[in-house]
Amino acid sequence: MNNPKKFIVSHAPFWHNGSGIPERNFNIIIAALPAALMGLVYFGVSALGVLCLAISSAVGWEILFNVMAKRRISVGDGYAVLTGMLFGMLLPATAPYWLVLTGTFFAIFIGRQIFGGNGANPFNPAVLAVAIIAISWKTYFDFDAQLLNFNFDFAPFYPPVALKAFGPAAIDKIGLGDLLLGRQVGGIGATCGLALITGGVYLIARGIIRWEIPVAYIAGLVVTATIFHIADASRFAGPMFHLLTGYALIGAFFLATDDSSSPVNFVPMLIYGAMGGIMTMLIRNIGAYPEGTMYAILVINLINPLIDKIRPKAIGKAV
Repeated sequence: MNNPKKFIVSHAPFWHNGSGIPERNFNIIIAALPAALMGLVYFGVSALGVLCLAISSAVGWEILFNVMAKRRISVGDGYAVLTGMLFGMLLPATAPYWLVLTGTFFAIFIGRQIFGGNGANPFNPAVLAVAIIAISWKTYFDFDAQLLNFNFDFAPFYPPVALKAFGPAAIDKIGLGDLLLGRQVGGIGATCGLALITGGVYLIARGIIRWEIPVAYIAGLVVTATIFHIADASRFAGPMFHLLTGYALIGAFFLATDDSSSPVNFVPMLIYGAMGGIMTMLIRNIGAYPEGTMYAILVINLINPLIDKIRPKAIGKAV
């Protein structure tokens, strides 16, 4: 915590899995490593540079804010490292250094510390930063253009963009096996579905995250995508394509489950996750943006306090 005498948490009620903040953050970092390493395999040294700069600059901004605000240096809890790592995993391997520095500034200063630090941020810091820079400098999130120098015979375009512009016929030659293994163009750590699922299962098995949010998110996305596909298969791709492309899986397991911006009650978690998946598909299929995961997560982060008020009536309470 920023102040040992001050206990800063999100709104009530609360649940605790027995671990501390550093342990939780380091476990999430471990879970994200397979996806990040697969990104390095596919995108090379430039991806390593982006990830290293994202992590180091996030730590630097955290220290700077602590000094400016005269708070205890808090980088030891691992939150800055985790935020920088997740942010870097969402970027293309060719992201310029100034974009990385600007994004981590938004993530640490605007996304987290300005609200009070651990447990006080209403939005996932990495998601907020990506949404800001994607709107401000959208050309850098045109993964096709940014990764033009990479010879991806298996993925000549960024699937959601091609789907939005040209329909399912444009992505027919991309197999689901390729998508599952990360053979697609996208964010450094967001392309390998198998690695992301493995990391998510690890987090659920260790009790670091609850299963309700990722399962409900995936279910909401799959059901909505299926409805669209049944309604018009000539315009909308099937559910497995949508699940394995873009930021869907990293959003379900690593972004929507941020502890301070997600609910803690059972039914609210199911509603929160399902709404995220549904909104992702609505934005992808009929919205203005080809990828809707970041904006969907920001919206469900925003309504989280209202959703979490839905709970069973206390035993013995008068009607």
